Amino acid sequence: MLRTWFDSYIIYLAATSRRPAAIVLAVLLQAGVPQLSDGAPGGKTEVLPMEKAAPAAVVIEAAGTEPELRRQMRSKNGVAELKSGAVRFSLAPTGSYGFIAPKQLGLALVTQSPDLMLEQVSSSSGSYEIHKLGDGSGLLVGFVGNEVVPQIKPSERPKSVRLFLYSNSFSKATTIAAVPLTKLMVDQMPHRIEPKQPDGPVLLEMDLQGTANRKAPSQ
Repeated sequence: MLRTWFDSYIIYLAATSRRPAAIVLAVLLQAGVPQLSDGAPGGKTEVLPMEKAAPAAVVIEAAGTEPELRRQMRSKNGVAELKSGAVRFSLAPTGSYGFIAPKQLGLALVTQSPDLMLEQVSSSSGSYEIHKLGDGSGLLVGFVGNEVVPQIKPSERPKSVRLFLYSNSFSKATTIAAVPLTKLMVDQMPHRIEPKQPDGPVLLEMDLQGTANRKAPSQ
């Protein structure tokens, strides 16, 4: 609307022989008024996971098979499958989801890398699912024990929570949860809970920080 008003005003100035003023306004318009995008929703690719305010954790407390619970989580977060085989989080469309291998996820979180490589289809067992929300922020999806749900579900967490997030559902972790990437502090790599079962669930142990922004230590 602002751009349309400027264009109309420039035409008016030109029509009334105020050409110098019209020229100045045209320059200002190009330099200072942002162009509006007509791209379809879900098509934006900007924003790294570390650049947005952290969303609230999402928990679905329902019984069901793992595929059913994943479908419910994707529907709740408004995400659809990636259209390309592999893409970095920063280039993935908003409103999409992909997968990341445990080792790559661990390296990215331990080193606090600002970007993640996502795959359309999981290429290894124990991969974690990543959701890129409509605002560009990221959620890490996994399974947790019922005992931690009351600690991570509130939108306001006064303190950090030690979290055991499993890549897949199993007897000790049947509740699906999605936690904000920007609030995860990891000091160890993911590992399989049963080393002799190469296709078994992977465990990532970490701290889910409180919702308050980090503050510098008091002087």
